[in-house]
Amino acid sequence: MNWSTQAVRDAARNGDYGRVVKLARVGARVSQKQLGDACGISQSAVSRLEGHGTGSYNMTLLARAATRLHIPPRLVGLADHATAPAVDGTDVERRTFLQGTAAAAVAPALAAFPAHPAQDTSQAATLRLATTAFRRLDGSTPSRQLQEPVLAHLRLAQAITSEAEDRAAKSRLAAVGSEVASLAGWLAWDMGDYGSARTWYGTAIKAARSSGDRLLSAYQIGSLAQFEAHAGNAVQALNLVQQARRQLADRPMAIATAWLLSVEALAHAAAGDPRSTDKALTSAARAADGVSAEDPPPWPWVFTFNHTKVAATRLSCGARLSLTNWVTEAQDEAGAALSSGHDKQRALLTLDLASGHLAAGRIDGAFSLATRALETGVRYRSGRIVERARAVRRSYTSTNPPRVVRDFDDRLHGIYL
Repeated sequence: MNWSTQAVRDAARNGDYGRVVKLARVGARVSQKQLGDACGISQSAVSRLEGHGTGSYNMTLLARAATRLHIPPRLVGLADHATAPAVDGTDVERRTFLQGTAAAAVAPALAAFPAHPAQDTSQAATLRLATTAFRRLDGSTPSRQLQEPVLAHLRLAQAITSEAEDRAAKSRLAAVGSEVASLAGWLAWDMGDYGSARTWYGTAIKAARSSGDRLLSAYQIGSLAQFEAHAGNAVQALNLVQQARRQLADRPMAIATAWLLSVEALAHAAAGDPRSTDKALTSAARAADGVSAEDPPPWPWVFTFNHTKVAATRLSCGARLSLTNWVTEAQDEAGAALSSGHDKQRALLTLDLASGHLAAGRIDGAFSLATRALETGVRYRSGRIVERARAVRRSYTSTNPPRVVRDFDDRLHGIYL
C-alpha cells in the first residue's frame, strides 16, 4: 500500500481516519467482514468506522483496524511520528504502530504522574511508566478494553529488548517485559481465560529470570501461585510459594514476605486447612509490621501491602473455609479495601463477604451484597467476578428460595459475556 497517495494524505490531514482505514482495506483487497472478523467486531461496525468522517473516534477500535491493515499510526491520529521512515511492512513500521497504540491508551493515566526534570528517560524507565499506568487503569477499565493495548505494549517491550546490545540495558528491559506479561496474565484471568493467564504468567517468570532480578522473579512466581490458589489448585500454589521464597533468600523484604504469606494462606484455604491458613495469616500480619519501616515499596509493588490487605485476605479465606467468625472479625479492618477505588477488587471482596453472610444464614444480606457485586462484574464484563457470583449461588440450596434469591437468579441467568 502506498501511504503517500493524495487520497490518503488528504483523509489523514482532515482527520477522516475512517476513510484512511477504508482506503487501506480496499488496497489490501480485504472485505469489511474479513476486517471485522480479524478485529473481533461486526461488519456493520467496520462500516460505521469507515463512514465516521471527522470528529472523535473510538481509539481502541481504530487501533485494532490499523494494526490489521499495517497503517502507520500517524495517519490515523494514534501518534506523531512524521519524521520516521514509513516503509511498508517493515519492523520499523510495526514498532511505530505498537508505540502509538500504547501511547494512545495510556495517555490519560500518564497525566496523573507528575513530571520531574531529573526523571530517568531510558527506554526501560519509559516503558515501566506506561506499565504502571496500565495497572492503575485496571481498577476502573474493562479488561477487554485494556487487553489489546497491553499486548501491543508487551510486543513493543519484547522487540526493544531483543534489539538491545548493552547487557545491563537488556536486563532492565527484560524486567519491564516481565511486568507487562504479568499484567496480561491478570487481564486474562479477569476475563475468565485461565489458559491464557497461565501462559502469560509463565512468560513473566521466564523474562524475570532473564533479567537476573530475584525480587522480580519472586513476585512473578508468587503471582502465579496466587492465581492457582484462587483456581483451587492448592498443592501447586504451595509449591510455587516455596519457589518464590527461595528467590528471596538473599534479599529478605517485609513487603514481599507479608504478601507471599498471604498467598500461602489462600492456598491453605483452598486445601481446606484452617489451622495452616491461620498460621500463615498471623505471620503475614507480623511481617506487615515492618513494611512501614522500609523504604517505599520497590517496583513491581505499585500498590503497597499492609494490614488492611492482610485483613482482606483473612476475609477471603474465611469465606472459602465457611468460617463466619473470620469474615465478621476481618470485616472492619478490611473496610478500606471494601471501599477502595479498585472496583473489580472491591466486587470480589464483596462476594467473599456475601459468602460469609450466607454461611451465617443471613440470606437477604448475602444476596443483596452479591447482586451489587454482580452489577460491577457486568459493567466491567469481568468473567472472574461473574463466575465468583455463580459460586456464591451454588453454595445455597433451597427448594423455595426467597424473592431476593430469585431476583439474583434472573439477573445471573441473563448474563452473556
